[in-house]
Amino acid sequence: MKKFMLVLVFGVVFAMSAAAASAMEDHPYTEGPVTEVEFIKTKPGKFDDYMTWLSTVWRQINEEAKKAGIVISYRIYTTEPRTPSDPNLILEVTYPNMAALDGLEDKMDAIDEKIEGTLAKSNQNEIDRGSLRDVIGSTLKRELLLK
Repeated sequence: MKKFMLVLVFGVVFAMSAAAASAMEDHPYTEGPVTEVEFIKTKPGKFDDYMTWLSTVWRQINEEAKKAGIVISYRIYTTEPRTPSDPNLILEVTYPNMAALDGLEDKMDAIDEKIEGTLAKSNQNEIDRGSLRDVIGSTLKRELLLK
């Protein structure tokens, strides 16, 4: 009787595993890259100053991250604010997958130090950018690739 129950349990577990694997194969998509999106509102008269920072330091950081295989791409969009609290810039950084975000802070700290000199200087520069812009919010999105 015990052998029968053991065989029955293994059979049920095997059938459930096979059904789960089959269900995963039935999805009409695969999980693709992950994009971090930041919504930025530049302060009055500071748009060009912020764009200068984006075209220098931000670009250099993202280019180094691309060389290291951390980042796939990065983009800047301008947008027309609908209300006074809406952003006028959208920044996107795309990573190959969700796993690329594991240990991201340490990887990016090393790049920040390389570009900006020290982590303390990088942190101070982050504070200083507060005089140029406000971060309205951010989101993380994953692309679904249709099969």
